[in-house]
Amino acid sequence: MALEGLRAWKRIFWRQILPALGLLGLFLYGLPKFRHLETFIPMGVCPSATVSLLRDNFTGALRPWARPEVLTCTPWGAPIIWDGTFDPDVAQREASQQNLTIGLTVFAVGRYLEKYLERFLETAEQHFMVGQRVIYYVFTERPGAVPRIALGPNRRLRVERVVRERRWQDVSMARMRTLHTALGGWLGREAHFVFCMDIDQHFSGAFGPEALAESVAQLHSWHYHWPRWLLPFERDARSAAALTRDEGDFYYHAAVFGGSVAALRGLTAHCALGLAWDRARGLEARWHDESHLNKFFWLHKPAKVLSPEFCWSPDIGPRAEIRRPRLLWAPKEYRLLRN
Repeated sequence: MALEGLRAWKRIFWRQILPALGLLGLFLYGLPKFRHLETFIPMGVCPSATVSLLRDNFTGALRPWARPEVLTCTPWGAPIIWDGTFDPDVAQREASQQNLTIGLTVFAVGRYLEKYLERFLETAEQHFMVGQRVIYYVFTERPGAVPRIALGPNRRLRVERVVRERRWQDVSMARMRTLHTALGGWLGREAHFVFCMDIDQHFSGAFGPEALAESVAQLHSWHYHWPRWLLPFERDARSAAALTRDEGDFYYHAAVFGGSVAALRGLTAHCALGLAWDRARGLEARWHDESHLNKFFWLHKPAKVLSPEFCWSPDIGPRAEIRRPRLLWAPKEYRLLRN
């Protein structure tokens, strides 16, 4: 009788757990329509006591109550910047008064150069820090293949040669070491604030000084609704990028991060050392440099977080809270570009 009862309990258990696992699998990896279920997961509410204190060095007083449907602050009191929560004119004036030079770095290696670089730079000229002094830094193994782009006043392009890595994963991970060196040299002397971006995306809306801060992280557009236990942090405890189930605030996208030269020196040093630590032990974090970036921002909280509007994936489809995307992911053609 006891054995029959145990078998009956197991049948009931698996009849319930397997469909649940199947639905979770579809939600995470399967049918796109299942992705819309995540809109029912609440993002949280910024406490009223924090709302009244939210200010920004570039936009002055923020208007977090203008977007009650989304989370507009972090638990440590940093703002999450959404369309409508800031005054872009104030941000433009403040940045101009500070007489800033803003750097934008991008790695154009292998076939990514021909596929994406020209559109990235052309759309940056239309939307990135318009009215500010900007230097584009293109890192590539083929400087002679960089397209000539008509640049506006106070905008210039600097091309730096890098060594082509054998694997695409190594290209991604080597950028932290390359950026750290550049930030400690000529890049750090030329720019006050720097944004580091992936090349396989293009600008579609104003990406202005409202995004500037001492350290800036970007909410990943595929994960911003998810509870912490579902976020794809590195879980291998042997890795320098590892986070436990109780660690991690948000999942940040390595396609966009930025800040002051000093702050980025700290970030890139942390990631480069973590990557080297893992490699020496025959390890590789699940999401490579992005895993290490998430570990860094868990230990050193960003001063500002950009909403998914600042880097959005069209594959997700329309979302009511995404009013004005600033960057759009390009279609991923990994088989063509990574071979």
